[in-house]
Amino acid sequence: MISHRQRGLISVYAFTANGVAMGTLLLYAQLIWFLPRIELSKTVNLLPYCVAVFVGMAASIGYVRHRGYTLHRIGWFGGMALAARQVFFVATCIFALMFATKDREVSRLFLGTYLILLSGVLTVLHASFPRLLAQMLFSDNAQLPTVFIGRGGDLENIDDWIENREHLGIRPVGFLSETKPTRAERAIAPYLGRLENLPRVLREKQVRQVILLEWILETETVENIVEMCEAEGCRFLIHNNLDARFARPLIPVQEGGRHFLALQEEPLEDPLNRAAKRALDIAISLPVVLVVLPPLCLAVWLMQRTQAPGPLFFVKPRGGQNRREFKMFKFRSMYLKEHDINQQATAADCRIFPCGKFLRRSSLDEFPQFINVLLGNMSVVGPRPHLPQHDTDFSQISRVYRVRALVKPGITGLAQINGYRGEITDPEKLHRRVYWDLYYVTNWSLGMDIHIILKTAIHVMFPPKSAY
Repeated sequence: MISHRQRGLISVYAFTANGVAMGTLLLYAQLIWFLPRIELSKTVNLLPYCVAVFVGMAASIGYVRHRGYTLHRIGWFGGMALAARQVFFVATCIFALMFATKDREVSRLFLGTYLILLSGVLTVLHASFPRLLAQMLFSDNAQLPTVFIGRGGDLENIDDWIENREHLGIRPVGFLSETKPTRAERAIAPYLGRLENLPRVLREKQVRQVILLEWILETETVENIVEMCEAEGCRFLIHNNLDARFARPLIPVQEGGRHFLALQEEPLEDPLNRAAKRALDIAISLPVVLVVLPPLCLAVWLMQRTQAPGPLFFVKPRGGQNRREFKMFKFRSMYLKEHDINQQATAADCRIFPCGKFLRRSSLDEFPQFINVLLGNMSVVGPRPHLPQHDTDFSQISRVYRVRALVKPGITGLAQINGYRGEITDPEKLHRRVYWDLYYVTNWSLGMDIHIILKTAIHVMFPPKSAY
């Protein structure tokens, strides 16, 4: 299987990079005597530091796997970025070892210059070695002459995949189709006729892999292809093109011995992930509610008393998780007059009193929502909640809008830090906001939450133009 080849390539490469990192440390220790101003005691034991380098490189293997699909063409800038991440892990392990052992014999200058040297060595290795390693592992004897079967136009859909898997040994030798292939498909693989020619093609071309480019409903046809492949000892794959049929990605799910296809990942359905997110919410919201909010309430109340007397908070229903409504707290920033609450605030809204404009622009009017976070009907990070009427209106524009309700709404979110906050003036802005909200729902991580919180803090200090 191609996937096993890819995983094997990544594992071999990661092991090689680890060996190079440790070898660089030992070699540098031998060459240090020829370099001025850098001294290394002859009694120092480098073995623990080799172990630290090994652990650091092993801890960073996730970044190598992440680049797995394009590892063979990572380039110099990609290689530099990957090397920087790996050196960070190595440095952390080395200095943790120094702190734990209180080693005073090893030269800090030696270790610092080693890390700089390692960064350069790994950059060169990443930029040049993966493709060479693939050529060594999947040489002529390991090539996979591949025949594709499908309708005209199907082969073009995986052209990029074929191009990016050639280093693993895939070699297109032909295309079989009941319809006339396009010119682009002929450029990818030569046309070898109709499906009835498959037995002859398998023998003459010494085919080792057959890929069916689409699901075929006729079970008998597929079974005949499988039997012909098995008779010749060929691998057989079916390209899952359901994503294209449904115009959306489908996520394979294995549960209880059964296989399903889902519309999206939901990492926050994991109780441990929910617990981690809830712990972060409490750790942030509790100090804000106890320390920041009381004096802020007094200051806002004084502003309101002088410019727009009335209640301190603006409390109205919002759409929450699983479409359950809740009462959301905000500092009141508008005059206490009868007006349509479903009307979005605009840049020059006459309903907003002067200090209310400052509250809205600085996002201080949102601070009471930390009470909602403590109560558990909001999170610090999540899709922004809207009025029920807006939820209804927006769902008519974006058919996937309601998917946002799979998670708790938030004080800030991925859409907001990407510039989609405030008034929604046209459908495109709504679509972009929903896109980022759904990206958050399907790709949540604790690191993403922390990144969004830090980015939001910058926006509070330097408000964007859309803040009003």
